Amino acid sequence: MGERSGIEWTEVTWNPTTGCDRVSAGCDNCYALTLAKRLKAMGAAKYRNDGDPRTSGPGFGLTLHPDTLRAPYGWRGPRTVFVDSMSDLFHARVPFDFVRRVFAVMADTPQHTYQVLTKRTRRLRRVADRLEWPSNVWMGVSVESSEELGRVDDLRVVPAAVRFLSCEPLLGPLDGLELDGIHWVIAGGESGPGHRPMEVAWARGLRDTCHREDVAFFFKQWGGHTPKAGGRLLDGRTWDQLPLPVSV
Repeated sequence: MGERSGIEWTEVTWNPTTGCDRVSAGCDNCYALTLAKRLKAMGAAKYRNDGDPRTSGPGFGLTLHPDTLRAPYGWRGPRTVFVDSMSDLFHARVPFDFVRRVFAVMADTPQHTYQVLTKRTRRLRRVADRLEWPSNVWMGVSVESSEELGRVDDLRVVPAAVRFLSCEPLLGPLDGLELDGIHWVIAGGESGPGHRPMEVAWARGLRDTCHREDVAFFFKQWGGHTPKAGGRLLDGRTWDQLPLPVSV
C-alpha cells in the first residue's frame, strides 16, 4: 500500500521518484529534505516494508523508482493519493517517458484519486498536451508568494479535471491572484525549526478571494515548531472544503 499520510488533504503518498532541489523561497525549509536527512541519520533503510521509498541515496538527489509503479494496483479500496510527496514529478531530470508511465498507471487505476503538485510549471505547461489526463488526476502548483503568480497562468492551460493551488508555506499576501480556471486552494503556514510566520491577513485575504470567486478553500495549518502547534482554526472554524467534480 502507499505510505499513510498525516497531510490533512490526502490519504496516502506514492513516490515514483524521490529527490529534488531548490527553485524558490518556499523550498528553503523543505520538509522532504529534512525528513530524508533524519532518516539517513537514523540509518533507515531505503525502502520500508511496504515498498515506498523514503530517501533517494546520498544527499537528496533525484532518483527514479520504477519498481513502485505497480503499487497502486494492489491497494484495497479507493484512495486519495499525493504523488511524489518527496519529489517533483516535473523535475527536469525526470525523463518524460517516466512521467508518461506514471500517468499511465494513474489512468489504469481509476478507483483512486491522484493529486500531483509541482513548482516546475514551465515544464508542466510544455508537456501537458503530450499527456493523457484522466478524470482522476488533479494537478496543482505551489504558489507561496506573489512572486510566483505566474505559475497559476501555467496551470490554467492544463486539461486536468481539477486544478488546484498549494499556498503553503504562505510567505506573503497573494495580491493580484486570479482564480479563473482554478477549482481548489490549499493554504497553510510553515512548520519546523526556523519556520517563517504567516500573518492572519494573508490567510483571510486568500479565503475571501476564494469565497468571492466560488473556489473551494482548505486551510491546513498555521504552522509553528510542529505542524500542529498553531492549530487549524481560521476565525474560529476549520475550512475543509474540497473541489466538486469537474468535466473535462
